[in-house]
Amino acid sequence: MTTFIVIIISAVAAWLIYVRLKRLRRDKLFSKPLPPEWIKILEDNVPLYSKLPPDLRRELHGCINLFMDEKEFFGCAGLIITDQIRLTIAGNAAVLLLRRSDRRFPGFTSILVYPETYLAKEIKYDGPVEIHGQSARAGESWQRGPVVLSWSDILHDAGDENGGHNVILHEFAHKLDEENEIMDGLPILRDGADYEEWTEVLRREYDLLQKNIDKGGDTVLDGYGTVSPPEFFAVATETFFEKPVEMKSQLPDLYEQLKRYYNLDPAAWRTPAVNS
Repeated sequence: MTTFIVIIISAVAAWLIYVRLKRLRRDKLFSKPLPPEWIKILEDNVPLYSKLPPDLRRELHGCINLFMDEKEFFGCAGLIITDQIRLTIAGNAAVLLLRRSDRRFPGFTSILVYPETYLAKEIKYDGPVEIHGQSARAGESWQRGPVVLSWSDILHDAGDENGGHNVILHEFAHKLDEENEIMDGLPILRDGADYEEWTEVLRREYDLLQKNIDKGGDTVLDGYGTVSPPEFFAVATETFFEKPVEMKSQLPDLYEQLKRYYNLDPAAWRTPAVNS
C-alpha cells in the first residue's frame, strides 16, 4: 500500500512539473517579439492588424506565436505553405483569442490550405433518399477536426475591406462554438448568467435575418447566416470584426452580446479620437 501511494505521489508531482514547464514555455513564447518580416506580412495581409490599438497589437503578437507553435499547416492540391500563408491565417484567427484567458483553439492541430476554392463531398436528403454530390467551398471546420481554407478566398477577403467577409474568422468562430463539444451557435460564455440573454438575442436576430432575407431586404449580416444557428454565430462574428460600426448601429443588441463574449469593442477601433 505504501509503495502504491509513493507511485501516485510521484506521478502527481511529475504531472505538476510538466504543467508548470508547459506554462513557462507558453509564457516565454507569448512574450517573444515577432520578426520584422512577420509584422510586414501582417500589415500587408491582415487589414484588422493595423486597426488594433497598440496594446492589443502587442497581445496579438503573443497569440500568434502560440498559434504558430500549436498548429500545423498542410498544403493541398500542390500548394506550398509559406510564412505568408501561415502568418495571414494566424494573424486573423488569433484576433478571436485576444482578451481570452486561454489563448488557444483546443481540440485540433491541423489546418489544410487549398490554393483556391475547392470541391467537398456533400450529402443531401430528399425524404429517405440520400443524395451524394459536391459543393464548392472557401472553407470549412470539421467537428473535432481540422480547419480547411482556400488561399485565394483569404486573399480576396483581405483585399476587400468593405466586403464584410473573412473566411478565417468564420471558420475559427466555429472552433470556439464547439468548445462545449457541440457546434450549436452557443459557445461557452464568460458568465453563466449571460446564457439567457445571449439565447434570447441571438434567436431573435436569427429569426429577423431569415425574415429580411425572405423579403429580399438589405442586411448588414450575410444571408448565409440563415442556414443554421452555428452559421449565424460565425457570420455574426465576421460582421462584428469586419463591419463593427454598421453592426453596432443596425444591430446594437447583437453587437453588445458579441462585445461581451469576445471582450472587445472593434467599433471603437474605427472611431477617430476626439481632441480635447
